[in-house]
Amino acid sequence: MQNSAGSTKGKVLKILEENRGQSVSGEKLANDIGISRAAIWKAIVSLRNAGYPIVASTNKGYILSEDSDLLSAQGMLPFLDERVYPYGEKNIFAYKILESTNETAKQKAFEGAEAGTIILAEEQSKGKGRLGRTFFSPAGKGLYMSFILRPDFDTTKALRVTAATAVSVCRAIKKVCDIETQIKWVNDIFYDGRKVCGILTEAITNLETGQIDAIIIGIGVNCDVDLTEMPEEIRETAGSLSGVSSRNRLAAEIINELMNILQNFDSEEYPEYMDEYRRRSLVLRKDIRVYKDISTDDFIDAKAVDISNDGGLSVIYSDGRKETLTTGEISIRLK
Repeated sequence: MQNSAGSTKGKVLKILEENRGQSVSGEKLANDIGISRAAIWKAIVSLRNAGYPIVASTNKGYILSEDSDLLSAQGMLPFLDERVYPYGEKNIFAYKILESTNETAKQKAFEGAEAGTIILAEEQSKGKGRLGRTFFSPAGKGLYMSFILRPDFDTTKALRVTAATAVSVCRAIKKVCDIETQIKWVNDIFYDGRKVCGILTEAITNLETGQIDAIIIGIGVNCDVDLTEMPEEIRETAGSLSGVSSRNRLAAEIINELMNILQNFDSEEYPEYMDEYRRRSLVLRKDIRVYKDISTDDFIDAKAVDISNDGGLSVIYSDGRKETLTTGEISIRLK
C-alpha cells in the first residue's frame, strides 16, 4: 500500500503535491514535518521507487513534476470538498496493484472500515464487472476506485445508489474533461457511442434485519487507453476518455458529486438527480433486447419507455406486456 495517512512518506508527498512544479527545500520539509533531513531523503527515495517523478535541484530542493499523476490520498486531497467529504486523507488507501478494488473494499468493510473509505489502485489483475464479467484494468491507464457507504436504508433503494453514482461520474467527467457523456441502464457510461466507464454496486446485508451493513461502489474509468491494447472481445464496444489531466482530480470530483447527492438521499421524495439520469439515458425510447438469462443468447424484443425514481427501467415487450426491470441479473442491448 502506498501513502498511508500519517507516514513520513505520505507527509512528504502531501507537501510536494501542494507545491507541484515548485521546489521545496529539504530543510523546509524537515522543519514542517519535524524529522531529520536524512529521513526526508529516505522518504524521497521511497517515493521515487514508487514511481513519483521527483527531481532534486541543487540549492533549491525537491520538485514533484507537474505531470505526475499517480493515484494517492495526497493527490486527491487538494480537489476534495471538505464540506461534503470531511474525512481527509486517513480514509483514502492507494495501491499499486490489487485483484479488485471492490474485493479490498469489502474486506475493509467486514473489518469495520467507516463510511467514506476510498480504495484506489493503479492496476487491477481481476477487475470486477457486472454479472461475473471482468473489467480490463491496465496499469496507469484508468481510474479504478471503490467507495464504502454505511447506509441506513434497506435493499429497495440500492438501485438508486447506482443511478446516483452514474450521474456523479457524468458530472465529474464534464468538469474535468469538458465533455458530455450518456448512461446506459443501469451502470455504464458512454462517450461517442463507446463504453468508457462501468459501475459495480455490491451490498453487504444483515440477513436478520434485512438492512444493509455496507454498500461498496466500484467505479472503473478508461483514461487514454489505446483501443488496440484492449481484449479483442471488447474492442468494438469499449472506449476511453482523453484529456484527463489528473486522475486524482477526476476521482475527487466523482466523490464530491456523489456526496452532494447522498446528503439528501434517504429523505428526498423526488430525487432530482433522476431527471438528469433520464436526460442522459442512452436507451429511453429506444428498441432494446432484454436478456433474462445471460448464460444463453435468448432475448425478448422491447421498447424502453421510462425510468422510475427508484432506477427501474420500464419496458413494453413486443407482445404488449409491460414490466419494470430492477434486478441486476438482467442485461439489455440496443437493437
